Amino acid sequence: MTKKILLVCGAGASSGFMAAAARKAAKKQNVDIEIKAKSESEISNNVDSIDLLLIAPHLKYMINEVQDLCEKAGTKYGIIPQRVYGSLDGNGLVRFITETLQGGTE
Repeated sequence: MTKKILLVCGAGASSGFMAAAARKAAKKQNVDIEIKAKSESEISNNVDSIDLLLIAPHLKYMINEVQDLCEKAGTKYGIIPQRVYGSLDGNGLVRFITETLQGGTE
C-alpha cells in the first residue's frame, strides 16, 4: 500500500523541490510512497489523510504543535535532517522516510 508523506516548509516552495527530488529517488529505488509538499499553514487540513508528516529543519520550533496534531490523528512525524534538506538529497530523504515509517516518531 502506498504511504502518503507530506513535507512542510514555510511557504511550500523549498519543500516542493525536496519532494521532487525524493519522488525521483523513490521511483528509482522502487519505494512505494507518495510525496507532497505544502506550506505549514496546511498541516491541520492534511494530517488525517497522511502516514507521515515531515517538517523542514527551520520549522523545528513547531514540533510540539506538530506532535499534538499527529498523535491525535495517529500520524507519524519528524524533522527532515538539515544535511538532507540543505542539499536536496532525494535519496537521503527516501532513506529517512523509510526509517521513520519503520521506527517510531522522530
